[in-house]
Amino acid sequence: MPASHGTHPLKIAAVLFDMDGTLVDSDAAVDRAWITWSEQYGVDPAVPLAIAPGHPADATIAKILTDSDPAAIAEAAAQQLALQYDDLADVVAIDGAHELIAFLDARALPWAVVTSADQRLAKLRLAAAGISPRILITTDDIEAGKPDPEGYLRAAELLGVAPEDCLVVEDAEPGVAAGRAAGATVAALKGVPGDIQIDGLRRVIELISESVSESTAEPTTEPQA
Repeated sequence: MPASHGTHPLKIAAVLFDMDGTLVDSDAAVDRAWITWSEQYGVDPAVPLAIAPGHPADATIAKILTDSDPAAIAEAAAQQLALQYDDLADVVAIDGAHELIAFLDARALPWAVVTSADQRLAKLRLAAAGISPRILITTDDIEAGKPDPEGYLRAAELLGVAPEDCLVVEDAEPGVAAGRAAGATVAALKGVPGDIQIDGLRRVIELISESVSESTAEPTTEPQA
């Protein structure tokens, strides 16, 4: 089936990736950090593990430590991030990530990473996975994190591509919401509702190939009566 968004052929001029769970398999490391943090703060670890995916650490903590002031939340977030900085033992690229990036680079199709991690953590994890984006948008680069579209809008701007011509690849609901709010088409992993459901990163290669095929197809004309 040709790639499409609604009734219109899908145009993909750039690809904007989430990081954790999308390009980088860091789920175990993230879970370990939240469990340790929860023990330190006397929190049921099931709570942050349920709400953290796709959100910056401070946003998650603000939902948990509701009686804390902004300074205390910032300190708690810094401690949680410190746990993640030191845990890269099993952080690797998601299956198909390197193949997809090589495909994009070979076709000079621009791509970027937009993550809810800060710059230090993002660079550590991407390096561990062997991925080097030219454009990396982290929480250090924007005022509002996902589900706000600011990060994806910023990435599209830096790539020189209209947001509506971007394909966002996400694995969490806040990121899907951010991509949609930016005006992009969102391909969603792990059964998360999106504009296009995909079962892995290799499906993105197929979507791009299909979109190129659609855009270069000869227009058909009705025969003259």
